[in-house]
Amino acid sequence: MTTRLPPVHALSAFEAAARHQSFALAADELCITPSALSHRIRLLEDFVGERLFLRDGRSIGLSEFGRRYLDVVRSALRTLTDFPMPHRSAQAQPRIKVTLPPTFARYMFVPHLADFTQRYPDIVVEVFMSVPLYDLSLSESDVEVRFGAGNYPNIITEKLFEEPAFAVASPSYLAQVGPLHTPADLRGKTLLRSALEPWQPWFEAAGLDWQEPSSGLRVDDLGLLLEAIRHGHGIGLTRSHFAQAALAAGDVVRLFDVELASPPHAYYMVYEKPARERGEVTLFIDWMKATFRNG
Repeated sequence: MTTRLPPVHALSAFEAAARHQSFALAADELCITPSALSHRIRLLEDFVGERLFLRDGRSIGLSEFGRRYLDVVRSALRTLTDFPMPHRSAQAQPRIKVTLPPTFARYMFVPHLADFTQRYPDIVVEVFMSVPLYDLSLSESDVEVRFGAGNYPNIITEKLFEEPAFAVASPSYLAQVGPLHTPADLRGKTLLRSALEPWQPWFEAAGLDWQEPSSGLRVDDLGLLLEAIRHGHGIGLTRSHFAQAALAAGDVVRLFDVELASPPHAYYMVYEKPARERGEVTLFIDWMKATFRNG
């Protein structure tokens, strides 16, 4: 049988937290967020089946088991650290872990990323994906872009940009249903649904006293929603940054002059204060604001 090993990143988090007697100081040393460090400690506690720390308000102390386990962990880490590696001389590169919604990553971040890497070739960028409206923890990322309402307590939140939402359809769908001259002509048509782009605020902007559609295809990814529109599954809401190529190619057609100037959701950049104190993260945050804040 294969022996299950404890997660090494959780062992180093445990050792640092025990040495500093502070999750915040340990997180700063390891260049991760305090919430990420807490997650690693919980992961290790689940592995060993024992409490490692006793928490009393803001102060922490090792449990009896934690004190005994710390000796074992330090011995194991010391063995790994002291092992001779004659060919390892280069200093580790600074790294930034960034979590992004898929559509933002595909249509906006990646096309601009070369500018950052050319400016700062020594900084390694690691990109992870998140699900908008659902993934609400920073996990182990240094910086995260979120598409939502901007209500994120206990973390620094900066709005990057927002842009109007408008209705589009494919030429093939319009050929099936006939011309649409006014927003009222949408009655009885297939309206593609998404929690990211709800219809009801757009209805209000169009002067329609209609409720949110409750049936039909629902897609909670903006890029996939645009693909569904492009393939003729119905009419949907989109925004210029994602749809400009499809509009220019004639794959989708904008309907009406109505647009929702201030949609309920926008793009926000979030991070925790300790991450901002690292030089490479500061450079990345400043670059993100300069590149995307004005859309």
